[in-house]
Amino acid sequence: MSSRDELASWQFLVEHAKEMKQCHLNTLFAQDSERFNKLSLKLPHLLLDYSKNLVTDKTMSALIALAKECDVELWRDKMFAGERINLTENRSVLHTALRNRSGTKLMVEGENITEVVDQQLEKMAVFVKQVRQGEWKGYSGKRITDIVNIGVGGSNLGPQMVTEALKHYSDDSVRVHYVSNVDGAQIAEVLRPLDPARVLFVISSKTFTTTETITNANTAKRWLISASFDQEAVKHHFVAVTANIENAVNFGIDAENIFSMWDWVGGRFSLWSAIGLPIALDMGFDKFIELLEGAHQMDLHFCQTPLEKNAPAILALLSLWNTTFLGSQSQAILPYDQTLHMLASYLQQAEMESNGKSVNWHGEEINYQSVPSIWGGLGIDGQHAFYQYLHQSKNVIPADFIGSVESSTPIGGHHDTLMSNFFAQTEALMSGVNEKHVREDLKAKGRTPEYIDQLAPHKVHQGNRPTNTILLDRIDPHSLGGLIALYEQKIFVQGIILQICSFDQWGVELGKGLAAKIHQELKQGGEIAKHDSSTFNLIQYYKQIRYGDV
Repeated sequence: MSSRDELASWQFLVEHAKEMKQCHLNTLFAQDSERFNKLSLKLPHLLLDYSKNLVTDKTMSALIALAKECDVELWRDKMFAGERINLTENRSVLHTALRNRSGTKLMVEGENITEVVDQQLEKMAVFVKQVRQGEWKGYSGKRITDIVNIGVGGSNLGPQMVTEALKHYSDDSVRVHYVSNVDGAQIAEVLRPLDPARVLFVISSKTFTTTETITNANTAKRWLISASFDQEAVKHHFVAVTANIENAVNFGIDAENIFSMWDWVGGRFSLWSAIGLPIALDMGFDKFIELLEGAHQMDLHFCQTPLEKNAPAILALLSLWNTTFLGSQSQAILPYDQTLHMLASYLQQAEMESNGKSVNWHGEEINYQSVPSIWGGLGIDGQHAFYQYLHQSKNVIPADFIGSVESSTPIGGHHDTLMSNFFAQTEALMSGVNEKHVREDLKAKGRTPEYIDQLAPHKVHQGNRPTNTILLDRIDPHSLGGLIALYEQKIFVQGIILQICSFDQWGVELGKGLAAKIHQELKQGGEIAKHDSSTFNLIQYYKQIRYGDV
């Protein structure tokens, strides 16, 4: 089978990268006064500036040629048409259908997916209204005041990230809480201040078998029953989002209170479905629809715009350029908006779980670097922590800076101070400061030659650190939906070009399977099976301390 690195465009980029490694961004900007205009995109509610990447017109043309040689547009059309592009699981990939606000019919194997999705949205709308207006009562007849979402991974991280990002749209009709960690400390902390008679649990699990989620769900059920003295209380206080109706019903959840999931939606792309129920409960269903509409608008841009001006494609190609060709090992996500404090964690899962693979579609080991490790955090906090590494370490870390023109919480003077740092950091990472300027500055301050000789090397910043700037008009449901969809489609394009199966997660499954076996061994009296000497002795030590001699 042919490998991507055999393509003419790929081989050109390998050689071109050697040339570009000798360039500096300062030189590129000095040579072209129109660089920003050429290398930026203005979309509704969003500006993408990628001019501070180590690219030229020749680079971008070659990257676009690679995307076309890899049939990105063809695979995009296959995904939106519902073809089974999840090759290892033989499934369609249709999270985009969850937010298709155009109402167009989408027939997949004789079923109109648009109609199926709309039915679930209608069910969500009714449920959200009942809960938020106090029509849904608990076992004692009291209205619901608190929602506890129990899930893990995509069933938790997406909804929680959005809830946090749009907190300023919540009217406090209900309070939303999240439990994902099987460490009992988290669920105990969440439940401690709550009134069992006023809590509604949303159990989000596609299979309704995920160990962490079911463990927490059973703890919540015992907590409720111990307060109500009634097994039937479960029907008043639990709903589920799952594809496994049978397991949810056996748990005690009324079949009418189960919202559907489908095998053509991956967990990390599922917040647009009923997995997003906590979002709608917190903000209201109308705001949830605005979130979907923002994502749909980005999907239209992705489908209708030539690759040369296509924001998701450009982001994917730049990531490929910086990682596979220029050799960067990681990428930082740096939001300068408090509302986006969970975005780096969300995108970490979305990209690394999707494209953190080492074999291609045919099961052959790839011989090129795939995606970078994703990390990051809030910009201002990071400036006083890991930005030292970004500016002066030997490793070059490309970064996405994400900010907003208008603050969601305007307080005099704050937002301009925040955004002055936002703009300054990308400029500093690009420009740096050379030793000549450092010496001149120290001399102007009256420092001695000896002091200058000693300090100058420590103050040199090489610059030439690539960044993307994504500037939203403001953080609202519509713009946030578009931002998330931008990155989702970026991940898709990366996977196609790298020839990686983006929509499975077998690495996750391996650890879960081993954990299930070891779980039995950790019980008192449980026999420890054969393991490597490290794992065997660690388990034995754990049991000795926990239970005494074993």
